[in-house]
Amino acid sequence: METLLASTTRKQPRTGKRRVCFPITSRAYYGRCQLLLKKLHEHPGIELELMLGGSILLDKYSRHIADDIEAGGFTISTSLFNVIEGGNHVAMAKTACLTALEFTNGFHAADPDLVVICGDRFEQLAIAMAAAYLNKTIAHIEGGDVSGSIDESVRHAITKLAHIHFVTNEDARRRVLAMGEDPTYVFNTGSLDVEVASQAGPAMTSAVVNSYGVGHEVDVTRPFLLVIQHPVTTEATNRPHLEETLRAVSALDMPAIWIWPNPDAGTGEMADSLRHFREQAGHAASKMRFITDVPVNEFIALLRVAACLVGNSSAGIKECSFLGTPVVNIGVRQQGRLHAENVVHVGYDEGEIVAAVRRQIAHGRFAPSHIYYREGASQAMVDVLAGIELYTQKRFYDRPEAPASA
Repeated sequence: METLLASTTRKQPRTGKRRVCFPITSRAYYGRCQLLLKKLHEHPGIELELMLGGSILLDKYSRHIADDIEAGGFTISTSLFNVIEGGNHVAMAKTACLTALEFTNGFHAADPDLVVICGDRFEQLAIAMAAAYLNKTIAHIEGGDVSGSIDESVRHAITKLAHIHFVTNEDARRRVLAMGEDPTYVFNTGSLDVEVASQAGPAMTSAVVNSYGVGHEVDVTRPFLLVIQHPVTTEATNRPHLEETLRAVSALDMPAIWIWPNPDAGTGEMADSLRHFREQAGHAASKMRFITDVPVNEFIALLRVAACLVGNSSAGIKECSFLGTPVVNIGVRQQGRLHAENVVHVGYDEGEIVAAVRRQIAHGRFAPSHIYYREGASQAMVDVLAGIELYTQKRFYDRPEAPASA
């Protein structure tokens, strides 16, 4: 196997700079990390390697993304096709296995000093495993958060593989330390997502949003709903749960922009329900627009003007906390996550969803919250990545026990 690997991958020569490899597996990750990537690219002591894989290479989720990345001034070092489609648990598990294989070859060729992993996606766990076995120092962004579904287990597993930790809030920092991580290597930098949301960007126009997707044309100068409901991988009832939301949004009788679910296990049946609804629902679907792919700056612009975000996206918890956008969070996907006053949690029930959305719209926008925001989050990460002492052998850090009470 070593002979075959050596003959098919060639290690890149050293430049004297610290080589930082950044795997990007979805358009959302690329969007939220743009500021960090730009600063890493411009740093005189860092050589940035971008590796693409996952859904970012699938046209239905990230059309023309390579062109967008190169237009941003970045060079893509390699693209690794690692997705087994099917939208079910078997496809998800096999994709993780293929991801480990493909990125092992990629890391062997790039020979990075550091691998930067973001979030809690299943393919990121496979990437972290590959990097760890190759004795690469791993930096993890967004460790210590809690949420529903398998994502929470994945996030904590990456934490135990990672050597450097960038958390988004003090609760998350406390949890990472509780997992036996060295406090010297744990940094509360705030959220990259919220830093991007805090930047003044282009205003959303109806012409722009209606250039994406299919369905009813939405006037974004008037109240509309933004709906994002992803699969919950630990539940077998994603279809009926989505259908409750469809009925609720139909009952509200408002224009709605519906963002397609991500490719986690369960997406197949959810996508099938959305297509059937779009084609068969008649008047109920006549005010909805369905979109699979929106660049990050335009997504933030949509969040800024939406009357209410409905569903289970982390954007409702993080970006919308800063933007003050009302949110109705459905189900368990974000269960337990730190959130601001703009979020109302409901179950999978049409009537409960309708009532909550009406209350949120009646309230209007909320004051901006800084629970996930720290100025200069990306620069703080770059400063650490460029200068911190790297290591590979991890040890469990035992914190001194508090003295027993009398």
